[in-house]
Amino acid sequence: MVVSPEALTASRWLIDNADLLPPGGRALDVACGKGRHAVWLAQRGFDVHAIDRNPDAIEHLKAIAASMNLDLRASVIDLETDPPPGLGSSEYDLVLGFNYLHRPLMPALRAAVKPGGRVFYETFTTRQAERGHPRNPAFLLTAGELPGLMAPFEVLRAREGEFDGRFLASIVAARLDA
Repeated sequence: MVVSPEALTASRWLIDNADLLPPGGRALDVACGKGRHAVWLAQRGFDVHAIDRNPDAIEHLKAIAASMNLDLRASVIDLETDPPPGLGSSEYDLVLGFNYLHRPLMPALRAAVKPGGRVFYETFTTRQAERGHPRNPAFLLTAGELPGLMAPFEVLRAREGEFDGRFLASIVAARLDA
């Protein structure tokens, strides 16, 4: 399978904050889509589990991983069930979420992070509706909301505003409790 480099380019937020990544370990890529972040992390030695509800995206990711000889797991999981799926307790050194928001899932995301682990999260704010997709307020963060969704994690870096023509909120947060 031939994959264009652009299809595998990780988010600028992830790349620019790579100095805050834990030194390897287990990573969970939530709502991974076609897996650009999962591939990027696997190339850097992380043991990656990528999940998404789209079976075509997961099959695409599996094919990419096989063609690149990367060891990563990819599973079809609907994250918007009621109640949200358990993602494990203190299972991951790193949890990623990009361009996705389902507020009821946030407690499960935080619970999945090991003490000392990190969350890298970036998604759209309500201002993005001015530009088009997404428009549904359920999928858009209000001003200043993201740090509260990560509480009680410690915010290591955060930003909110217009970046590359999109309105985003981004955060790197650490679980410090034992």
